[in-house]
Amino acid sequence: MARIELERGDITVMAVDAIVNAANSALAGGGGVDGAIHRAAGPDLKAASMALAPCPAGEARITPGFRLSARFVVHTVGPVWSGGDREEAALLARCYTRSLDLAAEAGARSIAFPAISTGIYGYPKEAAAMVAVTAIRGWADARPDAFDRVVLVAFSGEDERALAAAL
Repeated sequence: MARIELERGDITVMAVDAIVNAANSALAGGGGVDGAIHRAAGPDLKAASMALAPCPAGEARITPGFRLSARFVVHTVGPVWSGGDREEAALLARCYTRSLDLAAEAGARSIAFPAISTGIYGYPKEAAAMVAVTAIRGWADARPDAFDRVVLVAFSGEDERALAAAL
């Protein structure tokens, strides 16, 4: 199994085959990591991703990376935090596992994830980090040769601390 790595930085410049985008259901770009990925990839990403919309929470879609160094962008829609009693953890875990499924099917050997749902969707960072690590480990344990690298990318110090604690 590939070890899960933690790096602080900009996911758009990661040297991996696939990066994961914390997208909205319209796959149209937006703020935060979604907007940064769309800006870095160029306008072709918007057209390609919107053609695959809508994408419900817990699901994922894959497109080329266009102007990114990553060959693929996996767009996944995390749940909006509603206190934890609306299957948010299961939906968030599915974001990670579906993203891994699609990237592996496309032939990616390395993948980088942002913190999904912890921005405007309000998922508590520590809880989201535990879901992320548990979901990735469970998926990777069942497919130990699928990826050479799995990277959790922290944008902020707060994200980095939550992810480090979960690891």
